Amino acid sequence: MDKIVEKLHQERIVLASFSKRAWAFAIDDVLISLLFYIIFFDEINGYGSDLYSLSLFMNQIFAYILLVKILYQTIFVALYGQTLGKMALKIRVVDRDYLDTPTWYEAFLRALWRVVSEIFFYLGFVWAKFNPLLETWHDKMSKTIVIDDETHSVR
Repeated sequence: MDKIVEKLHQERIVLASFSKRAWAFAIDDVLISLLFYIIFFDEINGYGSDLYSLSLFMNQIFAYILLVKILYQTIFVALYGQTLGKMALKIRVVDRDYLDTPTWYEAFLRALWRVVSEIFFYLGFVWAKFNPLLETWHDKMSKTIVIDDETHSVR
């Protein structure tokens, strides 16, 4: 870990703050929620105030929601190093060793572990608060870090 910290210091790269990451997460989740609300608008509104039936419906589409989250995270991180939320907050995911945009494999692994972290009460996100590199579980597993985009230009 000391090597990584030294490399960041040499390159004058700043880690993205926990609050910026949290806001980016919120933006991404709102966008995905809006997408599903638009797609299933008629079904969702058809339940009216019947919350039990609505929750049964949400359970039926849960696998699709997870799939879309994984695809969204994988595609945007592999292509741009950023999701729309991260673009808005000017932060970027980079490979920990090369400080470059993650590979497709790293992006997929990161997206998969991100969903796992969400399922386990967001513990992987809380982990970042106590980690010197602000790494979440999904960062650790994919060997990525999140940096302030204004301090780094991808090569």
